[in-house]
Amino acid sequence: MARYPTLPFALTTSELKDMYDKVQRWSSILISELDSRDIEAESKPTSNIYAVVTTGSIGRPRKGDIAYAASAGKFRGYVSTAASTEWQDLN
Repeated sequence: MARYPTLPFALTTSELKDMYDKVQRWSSILISELDSRDIEAESKPTSNIYAVVTTGSIGRPRKGDIAYAASAGKFRGYVSTAASTEWQDLN
């Protein structure tokens, strides 16, 4: 059975208020930092979409990129798995 930490039973009201204030300040800073990172991540595109003759003509694709290969007439996605990183047909 898991044993979870507990608060001491003999905390005074002022100690509880002080602890609450410290936790509230810490959580406000954490939320602000997370919001900043969310805004930064949301402002960048998650993937690029290419229209090319062949996927081999794309120099350095990143995982998540999508290309329409005109020679094959198919959409392909650049997929990264534990085993490999390659273009795979989406349709």
